[in-house]
Parts: sequence; C-alpha cells; structure tokens
Amino acid sequence: MSVSLGDIAGLVAAVAFVALVIAIAVPLLKLGAVLEETRSTVAQFTEHTLPVIDEAAETVRGANAQLAKVDTVTTSAAEIGTNVSALTTLVSATVARPLIKAASFSYAVRAVVSRRRGRNG
Repeated sequence: MSVSLGDIAGLVAAVAFVALVIAIAVPLLKLGAVLEETRSTVAQFTEHTLPVIDEAAETVRGANAQLAKVDTVTTSAAEIGTNVSALTTLVSATVARPLIKAASFSYAVRAVVSRRRGRNG
C-alpha cells in the first residue's frame, strides 16, 4: 500500500480538524459551566428577592392605609378649626355689643360718681 501526498494532506487536515474541535470544545464546556452557574445564581437571587418584594408591597399597602387615616384626621382637624372660627365669630358678635354697653354704662356711672364726689368734697 502506498501513501500518496494527497493522503498525507487529508490526514493532516483531519488531525487539524480534530485539534480545532478540541480547541473549540474546551471554551464551550467552560461557557456551559458559566451559564449553569449564572442560572443557579439567578434562581437563588429570585428565590431571595421575591419575599423582599412581597414585604415591600405589604409595607406600601400599610403605609397607604395609615396615610388614609392621617388624611381623615387632618380633614377632621380642619373642620374643627372652621367650627371654632365660626363659634368665635358668633360669640364675639353676641357678647361684644352687651359688653360695650356695660362698659359705657360703667364709665358713665363712674363719671357721675366722681362728679358728685367732686361737688361734695
């Protein structure tokens, strides 16, 4: 059996192709391991993150409920302020005139008494 130059070239090409496949297979296997580790990390991250997101959502719902209560209290306080203002205006209008009349009467009485004392004294 004689080996020709074409057979040697084909054998060299086959060996080079096998070397190329091995050279490409090693990084691909490493890339597969990296992707598997990434998948595992993402799964763990998701497993630990979802409860935190659920707790945050629950906290936000609770905060919204408390804000609704604060809004109710603030509205009630504003109504109380309005009612007190109206009551103050009413009392002032009701009591002011009689107090002015009483003060005028008191002043007149004091003036009369002081004049009488001035004449008698």
